[in-house]
Amino acid sequence: MVHIQPLEVSVEAGNLADPAAAALDDDGRPRRTGTVLTASAHIVTAVVGSGVLSLAWATAQLGWVAGPTTTALFGGVIYYSSTLLADCYRTCDPAAGTRNHSYMEAVRAILGGAKVKFCGVIQYTNLVGITIGYTIAASISFHAITRANCFHDKGHDNACHSSSTPYMIGFGAAQMVFSQIPNFDQIRWLSVVASAMSFTYSGIGLGLGIAQTVANGGFRGTLTGVAIGTAGVTVMQKLWRVLQALGNIAFAYSFSNVLIEIQDTIKAPPPSEAAVMKKATALSVATTTAFYVMCGYMGYASFGNGAPDNLLTGFGFYEPFWLVDVANAAIVVHLVGAYQVFCQPIFAFVERWAAARWPESGFVTRELGVGPFAVSALRLVWRSAFVCLTTLVAMAMPSFGAIVGLMGALSFWPLTVYFPVEMYMKQRAVARGSARWLCLKALTVACLVVSVAATVGSIAGMVGAFKVFRPFSG
Repeated sequence: MVHIQPLEVSVEAGNLADPAAAALDDDGRPRRTGTVLTASAHIVTAVVGSGVLSLAWATAQLGWVAGPTTTALFGGVIYYSSTLLADCYRTCDPAAGTRNHSYMEAVRAILGGAKVKFCGVIQYTNLVGITIGYTIAASISFHAITRANCFHDKGHDNACHSSSTPYMIGFGAAQMVFSQIPNFDQIRWLSVVASAMSFTYSGIGLGLGIAQTVANGGFRGTLTGVAIGTAGVTVMQKLWRVLQALGNIAFAYSFSNVLIEIQDTIKAPPPSEAAVMKKATALSVATTTAFYVMCGYMGYASFGNGAPDNLLTGFGFYEPFWLVDVANAAIVVHLVGAYQVFCQPIFAFVERWAAARWPESGFVTRELGVGPFAVSALRLVWRSAFVCLTTLVAMAMPSFGAIVGLMGALSFWPLTVYFPVEMYMKQRAVARGSARWLCLKALTVACLVVSVAATVGSIAGMVGAFKVFRPFSG
């Protein structure tokens, strides 16, 4: 594999007189323009995904005590580990060190060795899994619009069944177009639109939850969640559901795997990119946690232990049908942007490798710019093939919930905790055996246990889902 080294550009006085040089950052790339707000928009687009709508189900498995406690703990861990990771964007010095353009570059520069390959496998597998999950989620929301209209016209007892496969194909076709946007910096407008959509459907879900709770005459739910023996739930099923719920909550906060890539859009110091990213992270985590609390808990308060796995597509709400339609349409628009946030690092990795391997090839380097799009032969073929493959795999998967839990569980420990902690300790030369070293190691071990347990529960949930699902059946 060819490793790409950043191009260093002198910014001495003579160079600054050159307009072309003045338009470049210290790594030879076009000058970045990102701010706290644009970085926050990218994070919110990545974090406040449709996973928020599965939090009512997750809370139902945990109950009123463990549910809020778990959400608060995950939010705290994500924020803390993200601040550690933000300090690793530049090697050695947070303001003037060498830039790391991706998560994997940071691991290579700071840790090196076999950990780089381990990180690459985990990160890119997780990103691919998320794009598959989002394709499934978008088709479910498309399908829910059709079913909501059918239920309104024909009554709630009608099956109103139809295939979701055409909706997956339509979503994939849209992604083939948007995938021709060359990089993160060019999709910020899409992230802003997607963020607005996430607040739209989360707000509708919250409003419908409050209305249902008022209609019920009070809060539903129990302190410990779904009870063993209720609706045939066995001890093992209860255990698997609790563990899968942990994976769902971990997924709901998943953005560490694209944090460095988002930070790479922030304009050059002062203030340092790390300082800006920490502010963006604090703002985003606080905002998303507030939405999770309101949507997840109001959904649980509305339906109690019978909360559906998706508040807006599981038909917890039938009416007003047009409002449910608006919410699901907003989910689809949001997922278009979220898909791009998570697939851009994959695209960039492959295209940097190809450019280094075949620098003189017109197939790789020649581009045609059309508005925000920059089409090259490589980009057209490779990115289109990627979208087609993820769409095809999505058609063979049983449910969004199963994918959500598994992806969240698999990525939580290595990408959110282990690598940020290890890189931070090496950069800051944290003394072995010191109080800080012991605390960080304890955090790593505790999160490993949670991640393994959640993975086991999510796999059990996936196996159960496949028992009643036929691939490509729609």
